[in-house]
Amino acid sequence: MFLTINGEEKELSNNLTLACIIKDLKIEDKVMAAALNMNIVKKNEWQTCKPKDGDKLELLQFVGGG
Repeated sequence: MFLTINGEEKELSNNLTLACIIKDLKIEDKVMAAALNMNIVKKNEWQTCKPKDGDKLELLQFVGGG
């Protein structure tokens, strides 16, 4: 399947959960929030949320600054 992740199209295996996608991208320790098709996905739902082909996923991390 193809997903747009943070504006970049990526090809991934079908039927992956959001948690698996984040782990496969090796960013599990950086991601603080996720939005699928502009809808926030709560962290406790990452294990069951399964994006579909063509979905848009935004993986966000918080950075301090001033």
